[in-house]
Amino acid sequence: MDVPFTWKPTGWFQIGWSAEFVWGEVRPLRFFGEDLAAYRDEDGELHVLQAHCPHLGAHIGHGGTVVGKCVECPFHGWVWGPDGENQRIPYQDKPNRSHRLRVWPVQEQYGLAFVWHQPHGNPPAWEMPDIFLSFPQFETDPDAYYPPYPVFTDRAEGEPVHPQIVLENGPDSVHFERVHRATVTPVALEWRIVDHEWQFLTGWPDAASDDPDAMALRIHSHLFGLGGAISAFEGAQNHRLVFATTPVEDGRSDMFYTVWWPRLPGDVSPTPPPDLRERVEKEFLVTMWDDLAIWRHQRYVEHPSFAKQDAKPYKALRKWSQQFYEIPPA
Repeated sequence: MDVPFTWKPTGWFQIGWSAEFVWGEVRPLRFFGEDLAAYRDEDGELHVLQAHCPHLGAHIGHGGTVVGKCVECPFHGWVWGPDGENQRIPYQDKPNRSHRLRVWPVQEQYGLAFVWHQPHGNPPAWEMPDIFLSFPQFETDPDAYYPPYPVFTDRAEGEPVHPQIVLENGPDSVHFERVHRATVTPVALEWRIVDHEWQFLTGWPDAASDDPDAMALRIHSHLFGLGGAISAFEGAQNHRLVFATTPVEDGRSDMFYTVWWPRLPGDVSPTPPPDLRERVEKEFLVTMWDDLAIWRHQRYVEHPSFAKQDAKPYKALRKWSQQFYEIPPA
């Protein structure tokens, strides 16, 4: 997909689910055209570092070892701290402070793992919004929902889709009828910009009501930069979800879909019953794949021929999104 902006935007981006990063294991990752090594230390804290050892270039994510709060290179045993500094060389009295590994700030929320990306390695300029407290008017206790991983999660890898394309799905309520087989056409009720978030509300008209303003469902969504959307459903469904997109390298992204579904009354099981699992998979997790059927073949139109309903929100959203592009296209 050719786009008129970089594939290395600034912001918070999902790299996986917390359960995938277990203590004692060093995992290789690749995002933003960079090789990374992720590990969880003895205190349970997740760290993400530049993958290649400055000594002789070994990939720490392939065969590295967790040592307390540090990680050890598999090639010559150089030990690197979570701050990126060399802590020990096994065959030398003093560590080498002349080089350090780049550190990627990490934040974990409710079983999701995010990293901060800024093209020049600058520290976070804002905090990742809280997935649950973004909508305090609804149930904020995670225990009131089934744990999403792994049954209510899905991932698409290496897709030819830029995060901007996914972002622009926000103000597009019209596509639901055709792409997602909706029985009614949703309505964009309102949108606003709050700091680094684009917040919008979508309504699904109540087909059983004569009142055109009656909504059977409202979807409250906050875009946290280009990284994705946090959404809370109100009405016919009352679940929460995060749909996130993270560039892997120029031309490719990984996508992450996570659903928190309210527990059935009296059910304390860690997993939902099979019929509920099947329903969520067929009605909700499938929506990512519905969109991908379009996105995989879509061309980004820099100057669209808008319909009247599209023009204002699309133009405003595109203007807002420019703040996350701090470097020009490659």
